[in-house]
Amino acid sequence: MNNGLAIILSGPSGAGKSTLVKKVNQWIPGMLFSISCTTRAPRPGETDGVDYHFISQEEFEKGIANGDFLEHANVHGNYYGTPKAPIMDAICNDKTMILDIDIQGARQIRASLETSPLSQSIEYIFVAPPSLEVLETRLRKRGTETEEVIQKRLKNARTEVQAWQEYQFLVLNDDVEIAARKLESIIRAALCKTHRTIWNP
Repeated sequence: MNNGLAIILSGPSGAGKSTLVKKVNQWIPGMLFSISCTTRAPRPGETDGVDYHFISQEEFEKGIANGDFLEHANVHGNYYGTPKAPIMDAICNDKTMILDIDIQGARQIRASLETSPLSQSIEYIFVAPPSLEVLETRLRKRGTETEEVIQKRLKNARTEVQAWQEYQFLVLNDDVEIAARKLESIIRAALCKTHRTIWNP
């Protein structure tokens, strides 16, 4: 019997990660979703424990000192991080967890787990748009972001797409249905890998 599985999903904003995951969750029920911690205040409509775990800066820095995060970063004065315990719990209890992590965070996780048995139960998947022009169209269709934010996301995307070779799998999201089926196939195949042997921390 294998351990559970953690899926690190990266890609530029607008690549369609959330849309693909929602579709795949219909075909592979029971998947869990990692909830990040942050020190920023909740925005209107956000719920603690659903959108983020909202904690104080003191709590976050204590967590950093204790090694409680798989990855973390300080963005514009606020901390963001991925708690380690839920991922380890999922893996040790034969669950599948999806983590939407940016490229820098994925690099942190890969580096920190390089010699750990836990690395055998993590797969890295990059979701890419067919082109930056398509990405820009998708961002504008959202109708929720200012021109300044759109330009910033496009600038970041130009750098992010160059990192696709750092990942084990690439899903080109041109056709949503086809891309979702590819993602499903990757997850199902990863669940069958023989090298994910039982590991007890």
